[in-house]
Amino acid sequence: MNNTIIKLFRSKINTAIFLLCVLLFIGVVGFKFMSNLSWIDAIYMTVITVTTVGFGEVQPLDDESKIFTVFLILTSVVIVGFAIKVITEYILSKNDVEEIKQKKMQKRIDSLKSHIIICGYGRNGKQAATKLLAYKKAFVVIEKNKEIIDKFQSELVPFVQGNANEDEILFQAGIERADCLISALPNDADNLFVVLSARQINKNMNIISRASQDTSYQKLKLAGANNVILPDRIGGDHMASLVVVPGLIEFIDNLSIVGKANINIEEIPVEKLYNTDKIKTIKDLDLRKKTGCNVIGYKDVNGEYIVNPEANQELIPNSKVIVLGRPEQIQKLNSVYNIG
Repeated sequence: MNNTIIKLFRSKINTAIFLLCVLLFIGVVGFKFMSNLSWIDAIYMTVITVTTVGFGEVQPLDDESKIFTVFLILTSVVIVGFAIKVITEYILSKNDVEEIKQKKMQKRIDSLKSHIIICGYGRNGKQAATKLLAYKKAFVVIEKNKEIIDKFQSELVPFVQGNANEDEILFQAGIERADCLISALPNDADNLFVVLSARQINKNMNIISRASQDTSYQKLKLAGANNVILPDRIGGDHMASLVVVPGLIEFIDNLSIVGKANINIEEIPVEKLYNTDKIKTIKDLDLRKKTGCNVIGYKDVNGEYIVNPEANQELIPNSKVIVLGRPEQIQKLNSVYNIG
C-alpha cells in the first residue's frame, strides 16, 4: 500500500512537470510571435510572468499581448500552485510512510522476548543473521548506517537505527528482554563499550563479541563477554586445517548451514525430548529409530560437553543433547518433538 501511494504521487508530480513545461513553451512561443520579441526576450518575459516577480517589460505590450499575458499569469498561478501542492504532499507523505514503517517495526520489536540482538550488520553480522534465520531464532539488528538499513530491512530482518554504544538504542532493541547479544562491530573499543553497557543492563544474558586484536580478548572477557571470537584467527586455523586434515574440514564445512533446508546439527533441551517418566537415558529416547538422527553430544547443567555419550547417559533437566542428521531427518525431529 505504501508503494502504491508513492507511485500515485510520482504520477502527479510527472503531470505537474509536464504542465509547467507546456506552460513555458506556450509562453515563449506566444511572446515570440505575438510581440515580435527575440527568443531570449521571449524566454525572459515568460519566466517573469509565470513567476510573477514583477520585473519590467522588455517593450510595451499591445492589447493582444496584454490579454495573452493575463491568460499566462492566471494559468501559471493554477499550474504552479498545483505543482507546489503535489510536491509538498509527496514530501510529507514520504515522511509519514517512513514514520509509520518505523513505528510498525518498533512495535514488532517491543513484542519480542528471549530474542537475540546483533550489533552491527557488516560481514560478521550478516553471517550471524543468516544462521539465526535458518534456525528460526528471533533477532534484532542495531545498525547506524541508514543506507544499509534501507537496503536490507525486511519483515525477516528488523533494524533499530542508531549507535549500539548508547543505552537508549539498546533499550529500543529490547535488551532487558533479550537472551543473547552479539557485538559484531568492526572496532574493538566499540565492542568493549557495548559489552560493558549490555552486561550492566542485563546481568543474565549471554554476550558474544567479535575482536580484531588478540590483546582485546581478555579485556572483553573482563567486561562481561561470555565468548570472544577472533575471526582472523579462526580463518587462519581453518586454512591450516585444510592442509593438515582436509577431508575432516570439508566434512565439517558440509555441516554448516546456508539455509533452513540445510541444517544438519541441532542442540535441543532434554525437556523437549521426553514427557514421560519412562525416558531416563539417551537409549530410552530412541531418536535413531524415530527420526534417523544420532546423538553425538551431551551438555550437562554445568555447561560441560560429553562427545559421543554412552547410551545409558542419564538425561537431567536443564541439560541438552546435540544431534546429527541429514536435513530431512532434522526436520522430522523438529516435527515429531514440536521444536521451533
